[in-house]
Amino acid sequence: MSIDNPVVIDYDHGISTIDTEYVAPGVDASHLLVDNGEAALVDVGTNHSIPVLMSALEQKGIAPEQVRYVLITHVHLDHAGGAGKIMTQLPNATLVAHPRAARHIIDPSRLVEGATAVYGEEAMARQFGKLLPVPEERVQIADDGHTLMLGKRKLLFLDTPGHAYHHYSVVDNAAGVIFPGDTFGLSYRALDTDRGAFICPTTTPVHFDPEAAHRSIDRLMSYKPRAMFVAHFGRLDDLQRLAADLHHGIDALVEIARRHEHAGEQRYHHIHSDMRAWLLEGLRAHGCKLDEQRIDNLMAMDLDLNTMGLEVWLDRQAD
Repeated sequence: MSIDNPVVIDYDHGISTIDTEYVAPGVDASHLLVDNGEAALVDVGTNHSIPVLMSALEQKGIAPEQVRYVLITHVHLDHAGGAGKIMTQLPNATLVAHPRAARHIIDPSRLVEGATAVYGEEAMARQFGKLLPVPEERVQIADDGHTLMLGKRKLLFLDTPGHAYHHYSVVDNAAGVIFPGDTFGLSYRALDTDRGAFICPTTTPVHFDPEAAHRSIDRLMSYKPRAMFVAHFGRLDDLQRLAADLHHGIDALVEIARRHEHAGEQRYHHIHSDMRAWLLEGLRAHGCKLDEQRIDNLMAMDLDLNTMGLEVWLDRQAD
């Protein structure tokens, strides 16, 4: 962990991307907004990320008392695992949660149970540590259309399911940007080429819903943002192309899942194999020159989680 030298990328309108150092550099981001002496963090990574974020605030000259809001787009642990811990260090902050997420922030026991089922006990402890609850009086619910003032800028919260039922996105009209968490897919800077960013959907368990995902992407684009700040990883421009690629990607992954829905015990293997082939083909078409081992290393966790999420979706369709 680079606690003494956090990676902070500054943009205009008081926006910064902070690498939470989850799993590896350049994989998971928290976003800092600053306006008229007030600050907000959009997603916070895991417990292990909190020293990095606090160091980043110090580097930016922001006192813990200046952080007014912690905005958790959804309660997957790479976004919210450190929420309880960071709230103990930000005395004036209110945590803002989706209506379906708030109870899990206040009592994270179900989060722990669900994540342990996905990752296993050893990996759960290693990657995320012990989740701390946030006192109910410090949690504010953001329904669809909710607004908050940070300094002199208004933030608008939109219910954007598809990746998770408990997911909101944050529209910052003053900056002309959106913080969509995982709703606008994942796009690692290591995969950028001279053609720009490469993007793909994230179908992490357990709430992937392709129809809702399509609607949420279209809803975000209806605000005509000039940029998206995604959690995985950072600022994205050229949004019309990326939105179209996301729509195509969602349909492609659904088709892969459907192709193998009756494969029995081999279903996971077949979906994973076809998804990897689809990803490699797309990256080569995009001009990515990284060797397959480097791509596998970067995408291994996403391929596993996407495959598991598609299997959960298939099972839900069969019920």
